[in-house]
Amino acid sequence: MAPQLQRGLKLLGTLFITLSAISPASSVFIIAPGVVAQSGTGAFLAFVIAAVVGVFMAFVYAELGSAYPLSGGEYAIVARTFGRLPGFVVLGLFVVSQLLIIAVIALGVGTYLSVLFPGLHAPTVAAVTTVVATVLAVFDIKLNAWVTGTFLAIEMIALVVVSVLGFWHPQRSLAELTVHPVVSGGNGTVVAASVGLIGAASAVALFAYNGYGAAVYLGEETHDAHRGIAKTILWALGITVAAELIPITAVLLGSPSLPGLFGAENMMDYFITARAGSVVNDVISLAVALAILNAVLAIVLVTGRMVFSTGRDAAWPSPISRALARIHPRFGSPWVATLATGAIGTGFCFADKTFLLVVTSTTIIAVYAALCVSTMTGRRNGSTAHAAYRMPWFPVAPILALVAIGYVVYQNFLDPEIGRPSLLVTLGIAVVFGLYYLLVLRRKGEWELQGAADE
Repeated sequence: MAPQLQRGLKLLGTLFITLSAISPASSVFIIAPGVVAQSGTGAFLAFVIAAVVGVFMAFVYAELGSAYPLSGGEYAIVARTFGRLPGFVVLGLFVVSQLLIIAVIALGVGTYLSVLFPGLHAPTVAAVTTVVATVLAVFDIKLNAWVTGTFLAIEMIALVVVSVLGFWHPQRSLAELTVHPVVSGGNGTVVAASVGLIGAASAVALFAYNGYGAAVYLGEETHDAHRGIAKTILWALGITVAAELIPITAVLLGSPSLPGLFGAENMMDYFITARAGSVVNDVISLAVALAILNAVLAIVLVTGRMVFSTGRDAAWPSPISRALARIHPRFGSPWVATLATGAIGTGFCFADKTFLLVVTSTTIIAVYAALCVSTMTGRRNGSTAHAAYRMPWFPVAPILALVAIGYVVYQNFLDPEIGRPSLLVTLGIAVVFGLYYLLVLRRKGEWELQGAADE
């Protein structure tokens, strides 16, 4: 009998872990400043556009996740609806990107702790953060749900404080952000933000909302998963949009000087210090560091479950697969897969940051595209006919999401530093794992798609 995870989560616990994997505070403090630097006050429209696209993808995730709430996540879904070859390619893309994303997120801890403790070595801080998160992730999933929920409450409070600081004394109107967005013109000036700049920035903003699909990885540990996972995904997106869009809007409305904001080395430090002083900035910086730790914990939790699923499905040589599929006798967690995930993530904390960004930046685009196609093929071939949730207005959501994905690919192709190399790396990973499936797994007939015993 295949190893099985234990159903110890209810919807709220699954939602806590999912929101922690998204980490709205990390998005606001780490990703949003890049969007503002790119599009100025047009960042408001960029995040609104990204939210609309996020709704399309949430519908896709909710329908597919309610049909197959499996710990393998995207690869387990694509393999069952679209085909084994594209499913294994998605497996490869996600295994590589998720292991590296742990390091990308963890490196943000040092950035915000350095406000309190100058001179910290960011890679070492990131490695320690990942080790701590990995140790916690081995324990019972219910305990981790409460841990992530507690940290999540702290980061939400920090976002509320930022929102209050911006809305308390607004310096400009919402109409200005919507009708007359401006961007830095250099030398302390501002100029009109073009539609192209805002469109390009929306491609980045899309990733700030990403992570609501992480609920699927917890499907085998969630009660009534066929119904609960779809609800969790939709709730996670709604809460995330509110938790990110509101404070971002507040910063753009309440910043004392737009040239000062655009030119600041750390935009959020500038805004908070200008509005509330250095003490409040220090407290919020600590809260953000805790939020990033929480995000690392949540990502290790969900990635460990995906790695466990690859072992249970015999994706690797037999000794490796058997080890990764082990379940802890007391905690009911995939402990070997979790430790392996944390160990690899810890090692990559010392890798070049540009390398990490190149490898991880566009893999999610390919996975999104595969999921959109899977939704349509699943409807056509009946493989998702048993789904407890059916998206409204089908096939509007997957088609519009594919259009948005095509635009994101185009924008990345125009970027010679990160975007274009990342697209090539994504293609390379897809080719390598596609060949591995065709030349090794399919010949031996060893890749077994397994799920929960009570499905």
